[in-house]
Amino acid sequence: MADRSKRAKLDEGDASDQLDTDLVNSVHRLQEVQDELEKVNEEASERVLEVEQKYNEVRRPIYSKRNEIIQGIPDFWLTAFLCHPALCELLNDEDQQVFKYLEFLDVEDFKDVKSGYSIIFMFRSNPYFEDKQLVKVYRFSDDGTLSVTGTQPRWKDGMNLTNGVIKNPTNKWPPTVESFFKWFTETDKDFSIGVQDEIAEIIKEDLWPNPLKYFNNEGDDDEDDESDDEDEEDYEQVNGDDDDGEEESDEEDPDE
Repeated sequence: MADRSKRAKLDEGDASDQLDTDLVNSVHRLQEVQDELEKVNEEASERVLEVEQKYNEVRRPIYSKRNEIIQGIPDFWLTAFLCHPALCELLNDEDQQVFKYLEFLDVEDFKDVKSGYSIIFMFRSNPYFEDKQLVKVYRFSDDGTLSVTGTQPRWKDGMNLTNGVIKNPTNKWPPTVESFFKWFTETDKDFSIGVQDEIAEIIKEDLWPNPLKYFNNEGDDDEDDESDDEDEEDYEQVNGDDDDGEEESDEEDPDE
């Protein structure tokens, strides 16, 4: 009996060692496959960047043509901002007056695309600041850190909108609202890895590709359609209940 017990324990040990070896080999093979996939993904990312670089060059003259047309439309960028569901909350009454002098807005990726971009606001001569151009530049380092530099407005005497907050008499915003132009003072700073400038991201990724959509106030069409569908469902439910009640009432009348 003792010999059998020893042999059983030895067999169990051999089986356990074999399982450990098989597991190690499987994990090793899996790592090789993952490394192969990673290499393909890196190649794909490089190809995507090459395509994006090519089409950025194709888009550039079209953007210039678009900006030329926009300059002939009064208050285009002001209207587009005010009709955008997020950006509209950033402009107080005084900001809106400044935006009437905004001739065009431009977003330009760096040539390699991945290392950063610039957002450029071009203004006509105005009573608020000396600058014709306000720029914010976003640079991404290899480790993912974001650094921001830019132009701080040179305000004319008594016209600095970023000194404190502006009293806003409307009910659209909270009682006091910081000026949008304070955003231009938030420069010479670094963001932690993965942290973005939300305003810049909205302008670059949402407003800039198709500002006409917001100028025409078409930005919330999908949400409006969903809201309309919900309203119709609620209406049908309410009226359905009313109809059932009327039928029950009609059935009870003969008994009375």
